[in-house]
Formats: sequence, structure tokens, C-alpha cells
Amino acid sequence: MVQIPRTMSTQHPDNATPPFFAEGPVTEGEDEIQEAYYIYSHLGCDEQMWDFEGKEGDAYAVKKLLSRYDDYFESNILGKDHRLTIRGPNPDVEISEAKILLEILDSIPRSYDAAKLFYEDAGIDPTPPIFEVIIPMVTNATQLDLVHDYYQEQVVGQADHTLADGRTVSDWVGEFMPEEISVIPLIEDRESMLSAHEIVEQYIEGRDVDHQRVFLARSDPAMNYGSLAADLINKVSLQRLYQMAMTTDTEIHPIFGAGSVPFRGNLSPHTAHDIAAAYPEVETFTIQSAFKYDYPISETREGIEALHSADLGRRPPRIDEDRALDVIDDTAEHYSRQVKSIEPLVNRLAENIPSRRSRKLHVGLFGYSREVGESSLPRAITFTATLYSVGFPPSIMGLSGLSDDDLDFVEEVFPQFFPNLERALQYYNPRSLEVVDIPEEDVEAALDLVDYDPDPEHQSATDAVIDGLTASSDHKIENDIVEAARIRRFLG
Repeated sequence: MVQIPRTMSTQHPDNATPPFFAEGPVTEGEDEIQEAYYIYSHLGCDEQMWDFEGKEGDAYAVKKLLSRYDDYFESNILGKDHRLTIRGPNPDVEISEAKILLEILDSIPRSYDAAKLFYEDAGIDPTPPIFEVIIPMVTNATQLDLVHDYYQEQVVGQADHTLADGRTVSDWVGEFMPEEISVIPLIEDRESMLSAHEIVEQYIEGRDVDHQRVFLARSDPAMNYGSLAADLINKVSLQRLYQMAMTTDTEIHPIFGAGSVPFRGNLSPHTAHDIAAAYPEVETFTIQSAFKYDYPISETREGIEALHSADLGRRPPRIDEDRALDVIDDTAEHYSRQVKSIEPLVNRLAENIPSRRSRKLHVGLFGYSREVGESSLPRAITFTATLYSVGFPPSIMGLSGLSDDDLDFVEEVFPQFFPNLERALQYYNPRSLEVVDIPEEDVEAALDLVDYDPDPEHQSATDAVIDGLTASSDHKIENDIVEAARIRRFLG
């Protein structure tokens, strides 16, 4: 039986507080090598996503980890006890970054060589340290086929090419291992998530595959359709994947990309048990930076242990898909209207949100504008941070159209929605409506759904941000933004 990781540490920059080992406020470069060791050895995560999508990654990570932390990795084998899983760009979407994917795939055998040398010297059978690649923004099976086939044909396949002196490439530079990799689709938009079962079935058809990991996003769907819609999209997608797994006799292992902020999934050390119970069909949960660095280490470890000990990978509770899609449509329509009205505020505040990791621009449904008429908003973490900084949790948005029947349905199929909203609203500041251009009655409809206790410290910090905005003193508010983030224990 394949051992599937329960916790995948990621490099999402949603933390309010920089990690203790970082040289500055922005985690990058050598800090990320130390981070990978730290999450394995001290936090108990069993997987680290090594991210090249949207940021610069270190192609020599394996060699550096094994050489710097040799005692640890002799006892905890990289590729077996711990996974290092690469995320690269999708060439169909990120054209300017496309060739980075080829560099990543070419580096996998080199990482194997480093691990082979290390483990053979220690008298241990070598294991491929990297054998999976995550491809983001997947919309069809061909995008996965291309990655798999390129590695098979161009990376491993070059081994048998004959050179001028009659030797093969493998005679000259050595073998190319692993001989095959797994490609994990990261599926992020509504249409593709609801078709994830078809994408995966088409990809595995004709391959000798008995299990497949599938990565479902939570942040981008929330930003594009609203937080409740994002959860319901995931629930429908997971049900369809499970049904596909039954008909194809293939084990499907879902990865759920949740962050600590309620809008992006509400997965924190304090909520880990509840989110695992809300998503029992998931097998791997992402541990993003706020989870790792904005809580005492003892609480972070307890949250990770809660995920490791949870009864995960179970058959999903049944959801009426047609009814769910109706609620998704309705809330997404209300959310879309509201998000357009807050675009000026978000973009005004975005430049004051501190960077926590070195990243590049991101393309998405609400990515940076490339066509006339396209909404122009920052990435999901910055988007969320701007609204929380004025005391307006974006989980409020899109809920004004919910009927009593809708709420009864949500209570039945995803009751965690209400605790998620309650946690979000403790950071609501009534004064936010001085700067947020959304009708008060729409906001009141959301506020009436749960009882909540406002956090006075957070309200004070966001008051200062609002005062700075209304006084046109944007450049003076970054300290207040950071203070509010530290109080709530996430940036965005």
C-alpha cells in the first residue's frame, strides 16, 4: 500500500511573522533550505512542496539538504520517509516561465545522483528523492501528458542516444533515474475542478497506474467565486473523484490547498481537527506559512499531529450536486458584483502589504490585467490581507443572496461553514464600511448568520489603517497592517 503524506508544507507567504531562521522579513534562497529541514525535523510534516511556480526555486535543494543535515537524512530517507515535491509552471498559462519547467525536469536525475551517492556511502539503498511534479492551473489531461511524456522521452530517453565516439549518453554521464515520474494536477478554476474526475481519468487511461494524487485549490476559487462557493466546489469535485475512483479501480489521493485565514480554508493549528472532520475524503492538507510561523511551535506541532492522527481518506458524505451548484451560482454572482466594487480599495492598499516571500506576478481569473475589461487584483493572499487590514473579512462577500433553504442545505452538507464564518467575523470592524463600497444591507445579511465576539485589539489596529486611508496617509499604515496581522495570526 502506498504511503501518502498527510501534511504538505508549502511556501505560501501568508504569515504575519517571519520565521526565526530567516535572515530578513522576506524568506528566500538559503532560508528555504533550512525551512525544509525544519518542517521535517521539528514540526513533523512529511512533505515539502518545492515551488518554482511564481517564484525562484533552488534546483540543488536535494544536494544541499543531504550535505548540510547528513545525520538527520541518514535516519530519515528523502524520497521515502520524507517527500520533496516540485511545483513548476504550466507552460500553457505561464508562457514567459515555460522553459523553467524543462529545467526542473532535467534536474530530477541530477538530484537522484546526489541522493544515490549520499545513501550508498551510508550503506543505504538509494531512493529517488524527487519523483512527483505538481503542475498548476490544469484544465485538461493533455497538460499532464506533455509533462509525463517529455520526462519519459526527452530526459530519460536521451540515455540511449549515441554520441560521436560510439558511446551512449548514459555511458558518458551515467544513468537517468528515476525512469518515470508522477504528475500531480493542481486544479484551480471552477469548471476544471468540477471536471477533475474527467481530467484525471483521461490522464490515467492506458497507463499502468493504480493510484493518483490530485491537488484541489482552495484560495483561488475563494478569490474568484467566494469562500462558501469554494468549499462547495471542492465538495462536489471530491465526490466526483471518488465515484471515478470506484469505476476505474484506481486509488485517488486528494490534496487540499487550505490556508489559515477562514476565507482561504481556515486551516490553522487551532482548527486542524475541525477541518479534517469537514473534509474526511482528503488525504493530504497543505501547511502554509501562517500555520508554521504565527503560532508557538508546540501548538503548530499539535495541529500537525491532529491531521496525522485523523481518520482521513474516507468515502465523502453524499452531496446533492444540483442543489450545491445552485448555491454556488447564486453566491458567486453576488460575490462577483461585490468584488468589482472593492477593486480600487484593494489595489490602493496592496502596495502596503509586506512581502513575506520572494514571488513573481501570478496569472489567474483575477490575475494582473492582460485584456481590456479584465479585473485587475493582486494574488489571493494580498487580496485577503488588504480587506482584513481594514476589518472587512472577505468571507462576508457573496452571502447576501442566501435563502433559508440555502442555509439549511449548507448546514446539512458543510456545517463547518458556520464556525469558519464565526472565526472570520471576530475580525470585523463596523468602521470598514467607511472605505469598503458594499451596501450595508449586504453586510448585515452575513453578520446575522452567526454569533461572534469582536476582537478589540484587532479593531483598534484596523481603526488606525482606516484613519490612515481617510487621511490619505497610505505610506504610514504598514506598521498598523502588520500589527493587525500579528493579532489574528495570519497576513492574508
